[in-house]
Amino acid sequence: MIAKLMKRMADALDRMAPAPVKDNDFTDSDAFVWQAEGYVQPVTKVNRVELELLKAIDRTRDILLENTSHFAKGFSANNVLLWGARGMGKSSLIKAVHAKTGGNLKLVEIHREDIETLPQLMRILRQSEQFRFIVFCDDLSFDGDDTSYKSLKAALDGGIEGRPENVLFYATSNRRHLIPRNMMENERSTAINPSEAIQEKVSLSDRFGLWLGFHQCSQDEYLQMVEGYIDYYKFDIDSSQLRAKAIEWAATRGSRSGRVAWQFVVDLAGQLGRKL
Repeated sequence: MIAKLMKRMADALDRMAPAPVKDNDFTDSDAFVWQAEGYVQPVTKVNRVELELLKAIDRTRDILLENTSHFAKGFSANNVLLWGARGMGKSSLIKAVHAKTGGNLKLVEIHREDIETLPQLMRILRQSEQFRFIVFCDDLSFDGDDTSYKSLKAALDGGIEGRPENVLFYATSNRRHLIPRNMMENERSTAINPSEAIQEKVSLSDRFGLWLGFHQCSQDEYLQMVEGYIDYYKFDIDSSQLRAKAIEWAATRGSRSGRVAWQFVVDLAGQLGRKL
């Protein structure tokens, strides 16, 4: 009887104990997703597009590719903030550049809600000196009383340890300064010294050595994106008919972007009985 009771107590304690932390083996893949529990999850198939398919962002593409290439070779490089219009290929460009660079460069995605654990991730990556890492956060922004941006500031530039030499941080955002304008205005109105309050928030963006802006595309650029996908997938469709359909699709969406172009191609593939 006592033995059974002791076994039940031992089982209960096992269930209450935290799960053991998994080993972080960076040889398993070229891309990973950071789990806040303290380990990276390998990604077997990355959701990415070919670099050549990203149109109307040639200058931005070249700058990011050059910065990433320098870093992969062991040279100096900057953290990068890709900001601007939605659907213009910010996150797609990061993933495509990583694939193009290759070598020992690993891509590690951290979710916005886990940004406070970034220092922990940095410490783990620092120990894997044989690899170089791009830590990537998609759609990064901060609202209201969110103070997790301070963890990001410390991880990027501050602290005694500083950023590991084998790590860069790439982020995408619709906001240039990562915080909404009304939040900045509230800081001005309530602070004893308004300029100091604003500098505290804006200084986060200064941690990024490169700011790459993405802007709304023209109709010609939008059609160029569509035609790039059509040529890549070898669709058999009349060019005038394609143009008319693509323009109508953008008009119904009320915007033109790389995402809208891709969504049009997906719809067109379904109509033609094609699988992408």
